Amino acid sequence: MILCEPQRIAQMVGAGLWSTRTLWDMFLVNVERGPEQEAVVDPPNMAALTDAAPRRLSWSALHAEVERLAALLYAEGLRRDDIVIVQLANSATQVALYLACHRLGIVFSPLPAVYREFEIEHALRSTGAKALITGARIGKQAHGAMMEALRGRHASVRTLIVFGDEVPAGAVAADRAMLGELPIAAMRVYAASIGLSADDVVSICWTSGTEANPKGVPRSSNEWYWQSKGTVDSVGMGVGMRILNPFPLVNMGGMSSGFVGWLLKGATLVQHHPFDLAVFLQQIRDERIEYTVAPPAILNRLLQHEALLEGIDFKRLRRIGSGSAPLSPWMIETFAQRYGVEVLNYFGSNEGAAMCGSAADIPDTGERATLFPRPGVPGRPPWAEAINNIVQTRLVSVDGGHEIVKPGEPGELRIAGPTVFSGYFGEPALSDRSFDAQGYFRTGDLFEIADAECRYLRYVGRLKDLVVRGGMKISAEEVEGLIASHPGVAEAVVVGVADAVLGETLCACVVPLPGQALDLQALVSFLRDEKKLAAFKLPERLLLLDALPRNPVGKVLKRQLREQLDGGGTP
Repeated sequence: MILCEPQRIAQMVGAGLWSTRTLWDMFLVNVERGPEQEAVVDPPNMAALTDAAPRRLSWSALHAEVERLAALLYAEGLRRDDIVIVQLANSATQVALYLACHRLGIVFSPLPAVYREFEIEHALRSTGAKALITGARIGKQAHGAMMEALRGRHASVRTLIVFGDEVPAGAVAADRAMLGELPIAAMRVYAASIGLSADDVVSICWTSGTEANPKGVPRSSNEWYWQSKGTVDSVGMGVGMRILNPFPLVNMGGMSSGFVGWLLKGATLVQHHPFDLAVFLQQIRDERIEYTVAPPAILNRLLQHEALLEGIDFKRLRRIGSGSAPLSPWMIETFAQRYGVEVLNYFGSNEGAAMCGSAADIPDTGERATLFPRPGVPGRPPWAEAINNIVQTRLVSVDGGHEIVKPGEPGELRIAGPTVFSGYFGEPALSDRSFDAQGYFRTGDLFEIADAECRYLRYVGRLKDLVVRGGMKISAEEVEGLIASHPGVAEAVVVGVADAVLGETLCACVVPLPGQALDLQALVSFLRDEKKLAAFKLPERLLLLDALPRNPVGKVLKRQLREQLDGGGTP
């Protein structure tokens, strides 16, 4: 299944950015180079999470499992370009299945383990998947039984494959099948015959759905390559480097370094699931982790409770990746000064936005928290991080009327290059709208040029997070950052609420710190008197919450907050 236009393929190959190498080719290099090197390690709580005990597989053992899984898929009639929905815990089995699918040209579409019928049905309708693959249970949820019920409602689904003990009647019991006779020889003949290319789609991941239904994002080996190479190069990842993956292996956050980057560099992948801070920290200690990723809130918490970091070997763990929300300059500086750890600031998306703020390009820790290199500006000196050189960006005014080339004006970031996907799966009209006339993807993210030399970008917020109050545009993320600095606030977001007179007003949705009382008047006074925020940006409503609603990959569901506010909030 090749979805990329031939003209773009020729352009990328001609520029030396794309090649003929598939992810399967990368896998075989690792198997041949270090067959007995440890390849993948299960979470230590695997038995509680599934019906299987935790495993540690070498590259050769992983290869043997991939071959048998591919033979099982082949025996079930799955062939090149078929799409399969996969819902598994982060594990060795999960990565083996991804590779088995890719071996046969089958497109895997992974979903977070916490998704239920509503989200899975959307993926099924969107893809026409031929198979569902899951575990009998993941945690306390009976995924096998849930998938069996879904299969009965979708004629496209020919088979259900279930790992674990309590396999529904009519489903393929994967563990038992893997112990029996499998058509490995026939599978290998078929795999050799299909001529899989680096432009064939490997996976269909899903956007987070913070503002609308999730959209399928297909990516080929070539499209995955640079997105991941940019990450692993900034980390200095190499053969055998021990990396801990705490993100669901279902979209860019986990897939970039935790699957594709792992294959690209021949690292050792230590899996984690579900996120549990105590287990996460213990894995860093026990597994001698050299690189991991964590959301900004987790990194802030670790420094606020430094006893949690006792016993971690920071001579090994020298870099930590973060992103998805603004970083704290204090956090980056403290990790650097006290522990010698470089916190890398990543900006990326499933669709292929990709920028990296590292010490090599932004030495100042305070600037690295808020700035990114401005990629692809003609005539500028090259950046140290390759990813910042191989993509091209434009900033376009919010009304789309002009390109921004000077500091101070927020605009939508638009991006082109080898990391960018070819369009949403099965959504040609939406895909057309998502690219501008020059072929740049409209990210929907707002940035501004941050310096007089026009070398750096500062993240401002989401385009859809602009609240327009009486004709004045307000960046939600700007106000959120100020509210988050209030001493009584644990977390905060702001959303626009419809207003008959002004069009929209601002509501602050706040999780207070334990034992802290907060009201709208006190919050407004803090913003106005201490932070000196312009009056038109002050919130006019306050919604106090025990926790912010989030999707499976940790993004706040502002749509859900807006729906909740239909019923009120503190006036």
